Amino acid sequence: MSSDSDTNTNTDADSESTSDADSGRTRESEEPPAAEKAETSGEDGKEGKAGKGGTTPSWARSGDSAASKDGKDAKDAPSDKSKDKAEDKKDGVKDDDVKSDVKSDVKSDAKGDDESDDDAEPRVDRATAVFKALPRPAVDSPTTALKMPRPSEGEKSAKSETPEKGVKAGSNEKPGSDAKAGSEDKPRSDAKAKTDEAPAERTSTFVPLRRDDVPSTASKPTSPRTMSLKTASPQPEASPSTSKSTPQPPAATPAVAETSAIPEAERTRQQPMPPRPPLDLLAELTNKPAPPETPVRTAVRRVKIWTPLALLLLVIFAIAQAVRPLPAPTLALSADPTYTFEGGKIDMPWPAEGQGAVEVEGVGTIGAYGAQKSAPLASVAKVMTAYVILKEHPITGNQVGPKIKVDKKAGEEADRPDESTAPIEEGQQYTEKQMLQLLMIPSGNNAARLLARWDATTEKAFVEKMNAAAKDLGMTNSTYTDPSGLEPSTVSTPADQLKLAKAVMQNDVFREVVNMPQADVPGLGKTIYNNNNILLEPGVSGIKTGSSTPAGGNLLWAANTIIDGKDRRIVGIVMGAQVDGTLDGKLQRSIQNSLKLIQKAQADVGSATVVKKGDVVGYVDDGLGGQTPVVSTEDLKAIGWGGLEVKLNIGEGKEQIPHAAAAGSEVGEVTVGTGTGKVSAPVTLQKDLVEPGFGAKLTRVG
Repeated sequence: MSSDSDTNTNTDADSESTSDADSGRTRESEEPPAAEKAETSGEDGKEGKAGKGGTTPSWARSGDSAASKDGKDAKDAPSDKSKDKAEDKKDGVKDDDVKSDVKSDVKSDAKGDDESDDDAEPRVDRATAVFKALPRPAVDSPTTALKMPRPSEGEKSAKSETPEKGVKAGSNEKPGSDAKAGSEDKPRSDAKAKTDEAPAERTSTFVPLRRDDVPSTASKPTSPRTMSLKTASPQPEASPSTSKSTPQPPAATPAVAETSAIPEAERTRQQPMPPRPPLDLLAELTNKPAPPETPVRTAVRRVKIWTPLALLLLVIFAIAQAVRPLPAPTLALSADPTYTFEGGKIDMPWPAEGQGAVEVEGVGTIGAYGAQKSAPLASVAKVMTAYVILKEHPITGNQVGPKIKVDKKAGEEADRPDESTAPIEEGQQYTEKQMLQLLMIPSGNNAARLLARWDATTEKAFVEKMNAAAKDLGMTNSTYTDPSGLEPSTVSTPADQLKLAKAVMQNDVFREVVNMPQADVPGLGKTIYNNNNILLEPGVSGIKTGSSTPAGGNLLWAANTIIDGKDRRIVGIVMGAQVDGTLDGKLQRSIQNSLKLIQKAQADVGSATVVKKGDVVGYVDDGLGGQTPVVSTEDLKAIGWGGLEVKLNIGEGKEQIPHAAAAGSEVGEVTVGTGTGKVSAPVTLQKDLVEPGFGAKLTRVG
């Protein structure tokens, strides 16, 4: 060990004498940056590398003087130096005072080189110490504790007496930078380095991590997850440029021995604790114990939790209620819904035989008599035939419709003496309106069958259409088996026939035809006459006669009466007149009985003021609880008779009711009756109609 050091020292001394003149001052002046660079290397646990270019450091030339000055044997230097290095590595000294000494030592080396050139007294440099940081053991958990053995009294005294290697007093160099600073010079022998060193005062204090009485656990096997502290710090690799010219310092065997005595990290094992209530955790953080749980505290806590949520839901609900579309305003009736006409009930001259009924269209039934059962209709069935034809081939006003050619069968049936027929011949062509005249005025059976074949190809198919139409009109007690009514199986009731009469009289062409006492149809060569001879009576306007042995005398009639300047239609039927022996006598009796009923109805049916002008009859409901009253703008007179009870209705007009409107705006009408018997009066707002407020919008539930 000492011989190697002497050889290195001599070699360094010879080479130093030739290179100091040119590069010594420049190299020594650049030492402080290299020393700072070596500090980083020292913290990572690596030794300083040799300086670039293989230049021998200045402390190698003054080895003899340093040895004589210290007065110690050079042979003892290596062991002491190794021990000092081991102590330094163990302690990991990184004090600021040591760093400053290293910087001062570097500056002194530079100054010593200058004086040697002038044959001045040589200066003694100290060996640069290399500090190796021990690798930090891996910590498995936050509670791992590193326990270090307390040094003995002998170790403490040795460390205190051993000076810091490579650190001069008063220097500002950091210990970690010595490795880098010394890397540019060749290391000198340990013997001369030992004689050059002067005792340095250590300013750091070693603090043990455990007591001396704690047994060492270095011999215990280390866990795979814990980094072992027994492994010596790895030696730094030399750069390719300096590996040949600069020898590597010897390995620090004593330091490894010292390091192996360091016990491994001891880990405290803890079991995970169960989750604690939030209040307990809060109490622990605030250093206050959680108050005892009571029903009152539980209720208060629930109120604090749920109150913000409830308020948020309330705000969302309020916004949704405010932006929802408003319901459409409607009219509601506030007046009495019914009105009863004054006076006694009408004493109608009902026939003593058969059955029948009388009704004011759109108002109600005046009365009925008889059994009200299904009975043969005879030629009255032709009313349904005309209704189906006009439904399938509608014509109105001055329209006459398409031409219909008379087939051979219709021409042959015109000569039958036992039934009523129309005088038509095969090959003739008549318009639809003319064919309706031949059907209703002379009551031609052959004309009825011809129209059925023209419309549905076969009579059977046409009969099916007749029954379907009856069903659509609500004639539940009627059955049609032929288009003419000749067969006794074609039956109906007075109520069903009144339904048909009100429907077919809506067509103006039909009304014109049935109100004709006679007609001249081109091509016939003669005038045709209506069997209903009371058509010339005031107000009488049809509809159809019918007679047969099974049916007797029948008459479905219509009459008009003027009430309050308007025509009001009255419809009725007399069925089953059987007193007279002949068919013509039975028919005439039914006609006369019908006339009596018509005249009585025309005389007793009148009008009465149901609503007066300015009366509050209802209100506009905005759908959210708001009500704005409405009044009638004129007198409302209803059609009726003594004892009749009529119903009032209120509804919107042609336009929808707005959400806001000024007073006097028309918003609807009040009515009595239906159809042709309907009467009405406009209604207007009594005061301004305003849009519902926010409170009404918020509290709505519909």
